[in-house]
Amino acid sequence: MLFSPQIPLPLEPRRTGGLDDFVPGPNGATVDAVAEVAVQPDSSLFLYGPHGHGKSHLLNGACLAARAAGRTAFYLGLGHLDEDAAGSLSGLESMNLVCLDDLHAVAGSSAWEEALFHFINRLRAQRGSLLVASRERLSTLPLELPDLSSRLAWGLRLELQGLEDDDKREALARHAQALGFELPEEVGRYLLSRGARDMGTLVGLVTRLQQAAFREKRQVTVPLARRLMKA
Repeated sequence: MLFSPQIPLPLEPRRTGGLDDFVPGPNGATVDAVAEVAVQPDSSLFLYGPHGHGKSHLLNGACLAARAAGRTAFYLGLGHLDEDAAGSLSGLESMNLVCLDDLHAVAGSSAWEEALFHFINRLRAQRGSLLVASRERLSTLPLELPDLSSRLAWGLRLELQGLEDDDKREALARHAQALGFELPEEVGRYLLSRGARDMGTLVGLVTRLQQAAFREKRQVTVPLARRLMKA
């Protein structure tokens, strides 16, 4: 079953932020490349970088940008699917843009690699655009099908870099705003100085802060952050 470009898809990431909400830091050129693939027919981009660097945000933002431009778009998170779901790629070649997240999760699966190979061929024949994200660069993925590697190498391959602290604070502040509250600067600094460094964990902490503050009917403060980080 295919979906209208205006209808939210059940496989979309929970985050609804677009490309304009992404704090680029050193990744300005990469964000521009993602934006171009979103609206440019017959284009492809392989995006790689560690967990928590914002790959899913960019893929979701690309889908939103494509739909805003009148194109159809579909996001598929491969990390949440088993081999029996490889057939879910059938029919997606009719989309103008397809975003495949967590490619590393299915590398080495003969069922998924075969399905991906044929899907990319069909999508290219329809002049569709492809955006793929992986934690590993293409050259180090344990792919068993050489022809799939060659198809994935057709377009640009760009690495997503980590953010410096100032950019991380800005990203956390934007995430808090999306949740409906303002993150005090001192709380943002505390999270960065005492918490994990990866953005995935930090964003999760901000979400937990919002939930705890709402549940306890209190302000977001450093003592609240300290308590949650010890839990």
